[in-house]
Amino acid sequence: MMSSNYTAIDNQNVSGSVPAVADPPGQVAVKFTDSNLQTFPPSSSQGKISGASGPPRDADDTFSKPVSGSDEPQQSGWFRAFTIAAYKPYFDVDTSDVLERIKDSLFPFTGSFSEKTANNPDLYGPFWICSTLVFVAASIGTFVTYIAHKLQKKEWNYDINLVTWSAGLFYGYSTVVPLCLFLVLKYFSAPSGLVQLLCLYGYSLFVFIPALCLSLVPWEIVRWVVAGVAGLMSATFVALNLKHHIASAGERWFFIVAAIFLLQLALALVLRVYLFNVTV
Repeated sequence: MMSSNYTAIDNQNVSGSVPAVADPPGQVAVKFTDSNLQTFPPSSSQGKISGASGPPRDADDTFSKPVSGSDEPQQSGWFRAFTIAAYKPYFDVDTSDVLERIKDSLFPFTGSFSEKTANNPDLYGPFWICSTLVFVAASIGTFVTYIAHKLQKKEWNYDINLVTWSAGLFYGYSTVVPLCLFLVLKYFSAPSGLVQLLCLYGYSLFVFIPALCLSLVPWEIVRWVVAGVAGLMSATFVALNLKHHIASAGERWFFIVAAIFLLQLALALVLRVYLFNVTV
């Protein structure tokens, strides 16, 4: 019938046609290449996708370290100073380290603080010491003036300037003075690390925390003695720890150490006049 109209095509290569497929045997063996499916992640990347990283080990690593193979640009030079990662090493201290350094600041005559912190200076302790000083100065000053006004039956108003003045004094002193000393030592060819100076001056202020608490005593002579002893301890702590390093600056090292000592005493005098003094 209609089959007579079809033309038989021989088993040959014809342009534009699909070659005939030979009949499959009774059983076909399927072979798979060796793979690393039993191990995750694979030990080596295969295929077109390469350079991918494995899953993060924990949240801390993913926060502090860039992912391997990522295209995220890394900050360098001065731009690194505006990143959190640049300051993270200076806050990586344990409570035991901070307590040990506070204890060294209360025994200033050893002069070993700079040697202990040479390889690991921190800014964690100085930051919280200054913050505590601001809080203690403002709270004690406010409390004392409030009690004094009530005893004399006078009207009392809270003075917010006590907080701002204390913050400017402690944060400013612990930042500006080490920075100026850093430039002076660099000028006299006896450079010291800026972070180490910030660490030293920050811990030198700890002695003023108990001194401010003792300013609650209503006798002026006690306040003068407390301020004087705290100032001498703080000045001795800074001067002795910088003495051996500044001695390499030449014959003028004595004047530099003396200026550092007197500057710490001046700070104690300012605290005595403005914070250890309660007037109604």
